[in-house]
Amino acid sequence: MFPDLDALPVEPEMLAAAGQPGGVCAPAAAVGDSAGGSDDAAQAAGWPFFAQIIAHDITADRSAVGPHADTAELRNARSPKLNLEVLYGDGPVGNPYLYEREDPALFLTADDGWDVSRNSQGVALIGDPRDDVHLFVNQLHVTMLHAHNAIVTLLRDQGTADADVFVQARRTLTWHYQWVVLHDFLPRLVGSRIVDDVLVTGGRHYAPSPAEVYLPLEFADAAYRYGHAQIREAYRLRADGPAVPLFPDLIGFRAVPADHHLDMAQIFDLPDRPPAQRAKRIDGRLPDSLIRLPGQVTGDVTDDAYKSLAVRDLMRGTATGLPSGEAVAAALEIPALTVENIGPGWESGTPLWLYVLKEAECLCDGDRLGPVGGRIVAEVIVGLLRADRASWLSENPGWQPTLPHEDRFSMADLLLLAETQRRDLRCFRELIT
Repeated sequence: MFPDLDALPVEPEMLAAAGQPGGVCAPAAAVGDSAGGSDDAAQAAGWPFFAQIIAHDITADRSAVGPHADTAELRNARSPKLNLEVLYGDGPVGNPYLYEREDPALFLTADDGWDVSRNSQGVALIGDPRDDVHLFVNQLHVTMLHAHNAIVTLLRDQGTADADVFVQARRTLTWHYQWVVLHDFLPRLVGSRIVDDVLVTGGRHYAPSPAEVYLPLEFADAAYRYGHAQIREAYRLRADGPAVPLFPDLIGFRAVPADHHLDMAQIFDLPDRPPAQRAKRIDGRLPDSLIRLPGQVTGDVTDDAYKSLAVRDLMRGTATGLPSGEAVAAALEIPALTVENIGPGWESGTPLWLYVLKEAECLCDGDRLGPVGGRIVAEVIVGLLRADRASWLSENPGWQPTLPHEDRFSMADLLLLAETQRRDLRCFRELIT
């Protein structure tokens, strides 16, 4: 996004020290569970996990070129889009194992409706294996499967021909998902003012044509990695349940046990339910569980520093040659944070990822991204939607949601639709058995 800015030179040892236990990105003190506390943010705990679903979605296309692709191959790969490819894969023909054999318009799920389908060794049969990395993305993925299946039922009740049901259901879910991203998720994350400005005036630094769309490094390797700072040590999975540690208890790549079935009202605010747990306030620090990642997540590492997600985030920015946060602020004509805001030790400039976190803490009380991080994220998300000729924002900007809702369609409406479908499935399977 800012090709004329110089890369920030930082010694790797300094980044490793900042991100390891005792560093500036590590928790200052032990924090209690998510039932309440001074580090509660305004938004519910589920939003950073929904952001992870979006991240997997817009980067799923790159997996098609293989793990050792060079820059030219990546640029020639299919464009990043918010099109739920993580869900649909290549459809019933290309990935038939994702769908019901006797009715391929429907997604296949576990018999109890609480997990994706798995093979005999417990490996997820899923459009993108990253959506099985931990319980929360798994359960959101399953929720989207049920939402699609509910839409299939609605379309059939309306008389849609069987030959058209799958295509129409996919488009319906994708457009409603895109609506939630633009009108529910993004305003919570960056503020309505930035979203409205980008929608009206367009992106100043990111507005690609469909033929030129790409993911900027400032987004992928810095600003959009904000969610790591919103993760908690532990979460309740049901109203009367205990707080369960994220790692190792909720790690994925295995069947979801019955005591880990997630009540979505615990991480999203739903009508007629008590308020959900809140996300952690963005304060430039990651929880200890992400500073000391378990081996199931990191694999074998020769350097203990790489057990810290903060170290990995800081190193990523240096490896891709990102500019400092102060340099980006100047390019955006935004007053930069001071040393009082950032803290000492970054005299030559602050790594962009850390700058975005500190900006959120100092200017927005840790509830959302500030003007630098918010501008980067908003321009990229809106730009991706506009560059996708099949998105509702590009194809039909006046479109309005058609799925059941009372006021403005929101994430809560999508969750309730999916839960109704899951409940109906459970009742049906209990009936036939």
